[in-house]
Amino acid sequence: MVNCCGLVTVKNEPVPLKSIAVEVSVQGHVATVSSTLQYENQEQSPLEAIFVFPLPGEAAVCRFSAKIGQTEVVAEVQEKQKQYDDALSSGQQAFLLEESDESPDVFKLSVGSLPPGEKASVSLDYVTELAVQADDGLRLCLPAVLNPRYQPQDSGSGGSAQVSSVPAGSVPYSLSLSAHVSSPHPISRVESNCPLDPLNYLNTEKTQATVSLAAGHQFDRDVELLLYYQDTHQPTAIVEAAQASAKPGSLMGDPVVMLSLYPEFPKDVMSSMTSHGEFLFVVDRSGSMECPMHLGSGSLDRISSARETLLLLLKSLPMGCYFNIIGFGSSYESFFPKSVEYSQKTMDEALQKVKEMRADLGGTEILQPLKHIYSQPCLPDQPRQLFLFTDGEVGNTKEVLDLVKTNAGSHRCFSFGIGEGASTALISGVAKQARGHAQFITGQDRMQPKVMQSLRFALQPAVVDISVKWNVPKEVSVTLLSPPIRVVFQGQRALLYAQLTGESSGDTEGSVTVKYSLAKQPVENQLSFSLKPAEDTGMAVHRLGARTLIQSLEVEEREQDGEKEGAKEKVIELSVQSGVSSAFTAFIAVHKGDGEALQGQLLRRHVPTPSEIRVRVEVLMYIKEAFRFQLCCPIPIDFDSPAPTSKPVRDPLLQLISLQKASGSWVLEAALAEVLVKTEEEVSKPKPAQVDQEVWATVLALVWLYGFKMEAQEEWQFLAMKAVSWIQAQKVASVSECVQAGNTLLGCQVQKDTLGL
Repeated sequence: MVNCCGLVTVKNEPVPLKSIAVEVSVQGHVATVSSTLQYENQEQSPLEAIFVFPLPGEAAVCRFSAKIGQTEVVAEVQEKQKQYDDALSSGQQAFLLEESDESPDVFKLSVGSLPPGEKASVSLDYVTELAVQADDGLRLCLPAVLNPRYQPQDSGSGGSAQVSSVPAGSVPYSLSLSAHVSSPHPISRVESNCPLDPLNYLNTEKTQATVSLAAGHQFDRDVELLLYYQDTHQPTAIVEAAQASAKPGSLMGDPVVMLSLYPEFPKDVMSSMTSHGEFLFVVDRSGSMECPMHLGSGSLDRISSARETLLLLLKSLPMGCYFNIIGFGSSYESFFPKSVEYSQKTMDEALQKVKEMRADLGGTEILQPLKHIYSQPCLPDQPRQLFLFTDGEVGNTKEVLDLVKTNAGSHRCFSFGIGEGASTALISGVAKQARGHAQFITGQDRMQPKVMQSLRFALQPAVVDISVKWNVPKEVSVTLLSPPIRVVFQGQRALLYAQLTGESSGDTEGSVTVKYSLAKQPVENQLSFSLKPAEDTGMAVHRLGARTLIQSLEVEEREQDGEKEGAKEKVIELSVQSGVSSAFTAFIAVHKGDGEALQGQLLRRHVPTPSEIRVRVEVLMYIKEAFRFQLCCPIPIDFDSPAPTSKPVRDPLLQLISLQKASGSWVLEAALAEVLVKTEEEVSKPKPAQVDQEVWATVLALVWLYGFKMEAQEEWQFLAMKAVSWIQAQKVASVSECVQAGNTLLGCQVQKDTLGL
């Protein structure tokens, strides 16, 4: 597949997007993002510019306005398309924002009829929940990337979208971003993958602060903000007041409460691991997986990083479990016809296949391999755990999410978005529907520690048997806007939205009691909240609650497949009322001027953007005169051609891991000595006389890991636990002597207790 193009006029100039300015307002676990995009038509003819705007999958778009010259209009949510088409055909200036039919994190932004030489300013606001990271940070991602969405051949969409490419540094627009952060708990710090100005605290309690991107930033990567609060595990219940102008009894006319549950797991619970499970590793092998993980020097391509990660996973699985590996692209391939029991033989066979795995299966279609997996019966007493790796380049996200939701009761799904531009809607959506956890590997992130964290989630006990009981006066009723919370893993946070209808004559407070089970131990929390919250809070909680309910209703409508009416009408009613766009509505505004009807041929062009940005910008030009435009491809990208490779230096940690047996032990051999930077004789000679060679080799491997690779402990902790369990099963009498001899040989000072022996 060759991605080309670039728009060239008779003057060899692109139609430019000039700048993007973003303001972020964060309130605890929720953010409001306001963006302004500046355009300018430098042609001699009017044009309609369409910018495809990527948004987080959990976002609720809540405001859209546009300004051409001195004329400004503010859009309202309406049932999509008809009003816009009517206005544009009559020569009026029209503006349209609507969800992509295939993916909820892609919005088409049209600035309508833009006269020659005129400037257009388009503003877009949305609210979103902040994702929790492994280190308790909250992640806000401002998507700069929209990777080419591959459309399955039988979907009728005609293949993948074209994406223009030009060298980095040639982006014809810039980005500025500022953020205001407030939290019930003190703000510890704010970090980013981009340079930031210093954090500025606004009060002595450090509960409010501002921060900005450093000057001169170009829109050349996903922009991430990571926020860190004190006391992050304390549950909260936040009530947002009703909209004054809305009718009581409607969603916007009643208060809405948002319950946050982010439990802290005791250390003894985190150290207990299960030895059961069916582990299915579903790996993207499409052509785009040959792209590098990042643009820095020494970057592996994505498929190579996936191979290393699979090595680590296969070595870390517990004895007694079952596993399989499925690669997918335009087609899919399974390592085994069905899941096999984990043993030395099956592990070796899988590792050989992993070494041979390439990004050679064409485009990206996740739906069919998932259907195949769900058609296989679950194994008794082996809970199914699905690990999905993809760079998110699919065009039927909603259909995939519907399938996962239908089968959510039979498995958990842990998903990983690889590289810049992985679809938030896809990666977060499958994990949310299947009670799993989503991870994003961007910039120079290493895939392995994030994947091993998810493996820990899969092996550890989770919060289950969750019940929520609302305690409110009899005049007040509670209507859930969110699906029930089924499971919470260590490091996960769950948000629940509910509408409060009615008004109490006496009590001003309500409460909610949350009960759940963790490692078979009951836990109970009770939180109080105000029934008369402060006014003017921005309506972010209402709109996120509306978005949650809209998403559930959209799934219901697709499941009905047009056979029943009701869900679509409910979505439209709720969307119009809340100002939150949906699959059936759009923000539509028309300036009713005296414009002449547009005439001439309609042509489609693509504004060039850097290949790593992959922002799809379509420009539809109405040509009144006989201008001729050349469509050229200055920089073709052939994803079918193999990337140039050089022989990498093998990481000694990966070498050591590759030598471990499925049981957890190591063998005393030349390859192990090489990792330890010793000769075979130097390694064999200090072995205590009464100690078995395999025990000695395993102790040496553990001492080396703890002595030299503590910074990567999250990657090797499970295989170390397997090694310790194996040594203990051998009932060795002289473990202390072994550890001391190993320290002497390797020049370390690791204590026996540190090893867990």
